[in-house]
Amino acid sequence: MMSEIVVFGAGGRAGRRVIAEAVGRGHRVTAVVREPARHSGLAGDRVTLVRGDVTRADDVAEAAAGHDVAIGSVYRADVPSAEFYVAAAHALLEGLERAGVGRLLTVGVGTTLETAPGVPVHDTPGFPAEFRAFSLGHAAGLEVFRAAETPVDWLVVTPPPTLLDDEAPRTGGYRVGGNQVLPGDEGVLLSYADLAVALVDEIENPRHHRTQIAVAP
Repeated sequence: MMSEIVVFGAGGRAGRRVIAEAVGRGHRVTAVVREPARHSGLAGDRVTLVRGDVTRADDVAEAAAGHDVAIGSVYRADVPSAEFYVAAAHALLEGLERAGVGRLLTVGVGTTLETAPGVPVHDTPGFPAEFRAFSLGHAAGLEVFRAAETPVDWLVVTPPPTLLDDEAPRTGGYRVGGNQVLPGDEGVLLSYADLAVALVDEIENPRHHRTQIAVAP
């Protein structure tokens, strides 16, 4: 069954893979970016490119109107992480509710996953200080979702706390866990292509709700 999917942060590595995966399965996509002129190549058959700021509820509501599900895969280097991800979480929930979109999937960061109960990766000894603020920003955005009284059925889909493989081909395979880092083979990286598979699979067959899940190769 075809879905109308709106993707915020469509110009990034994950966003582009999600668009390709969704279109390949017959869905229609609205790709939302801040600067459409920089991402003109996204537009095409079954893909509509629009301008929007994910931290503005008005923009979210306008872009999402008429869609079945939203995906957020967003990043800003010029705004403090906590400020950006908290604002984005609030705007997504408000804007999607106003637009009547009942499902939201966002891409998390693996350093917010736990290595032991109550111990996220960014709180483990020796975690690099220069990356901690970014991870804490993601965690703050996650807490917005967890605390919200909202009709929007949200889910944070979180890859491992490693770099993702930008070149590896799509395999269609991945594992799913809860809020803890999934054990795995050292050096085996999740590809952006397979992260996109996990996201679109969750659109077509919703299995997880109002939580954070880990995905790994």
